[in-house]
Amino acid sequence: MTGIWLIRHGEAEGNLYRRIHGWYDGSLTEMGFRQLPCLAERFRDTRLDAVYSSDLRRAMDTARALSEPRGMLLRVREDLREVNMGDWEDKCWGWVERFAPEEYDRLNRDPWTWSVPGAEPGEKTVRRLEAALLAIAEKHPGGEVAVVSHGSAIRLLLAELLGIPSREIGRVPYCDNTAVARLTAEGDRLTLVSYNDNSHLPEALSAFHRDEWWKNEDGKDGRDMYFLPMDLASQEGKDTYLRRYRETWIASYGSDRGFTSVHLDGAVYRQQQDRESVLEAWCEDTPCGILELAAHQGEDLGVGHIALLHLEEPFRGRGLGIQLVGAAVSYYRALGRKKLRLRVAAGNEAALRFYRRWGFSEERRESGLYGETLVMTKPIP
Repeated sequence: MTGIWLIRHGEAEGNLYRRIHGWYDGSLTEMGFRQLPCLAERFRDTRLDAVYSSDLRRAMDTARALSEPRGMLLRVREDLREVNMGDWEDKCWGWVERFAPEEYDRLNRDPWTWSVPGAEPGEKTVRRLEAALLAIAEKHPGGEVAVVSHGSAIRLLLAELLGIPSREIGRVPYCDNTAVARLTAEGDRLTLVSYNDNSHLPEALSAFHRDEWWKNEDGKDGRDMYFLPMDLASQEGKDTYLRRYRETWIASYGSDRGFTSVHLDGAVYRQQQDRESVLEAWCEDTPCGILELAAHQGEDLGVGHIALLHLEEPFRGRGLGIQLVGAAVSYYRALGRKKLRLRVAAGNEAALRFYRRWGFSEERRESGLYGETLVMTKPIP
């Protein structure tokens, strides 16, 4: 009999940005990396004969927390990957909730019936992960192994091992990042001993302590955003853009002195070059912000510039702003950029707190006509 510790990876970009990362190769977040010492400590005195991981980097980085202190080679397998989400890869969860509600509901309530072009059926995921674990166990008879995989794939396997049919998947709770399940393998049989144990994480490092969506059977909590190209051809769209930009200007400089419509001209030009460069953020049925991206600014330096990031006042303080940052990361990673850059007025304390919290650091200070500005950057791993 072989003992298997089946572990979900640490918090990753998809979890934080509320984007769909199945086979999309996103990285761990800052909190995800901070979770790893806790996971390592949990297994410090535990026998491990081998450490395995999915070949996606969020899983490999998690697994290294167990393999490297032991001087072990990390063994990587593609068949330990997350569910392949097909055409949904890197879309916002809010987007599929809004524009593909029936399939979104099937994914959450009966995943074996879920069907999206290019995606992997739920039953196939279960068989793939089951076969991978049995193959690993066969290589280590009588041994103890750690295996790092992904949340949805693990949840589907847990349902299978618990004898819970797909249409009752809601009976299987979601697992926190770095949560641990204990399995044994003997012959062609896997047995579940325990699951979803995150006791090694303090509350401050538990994504499930921060979030609420996982408590709901439908996976919704009303905070998932989506983005659509902003309508800058209509007068209403132009007026909305100028109002929001003026609000940001006033928050930055204390008044609208010096504010002109030239900012709208720049946005219209950018959208003519790429309609995805000026996006309106939506939360459910309500437009709530703007993300404007200046793709040609800093292109030669591998930088992706954010020209405007604005969230309407009623939506602030709800943890939504990071999803706009996530949309910028997604846009610029596809262009091969290595970091985000933006400018923040030195006196805009609320904005500075937000950006520093989410990994932006000061690159330099600039003096301008209306005061001092901080140029801030954030790596795109």
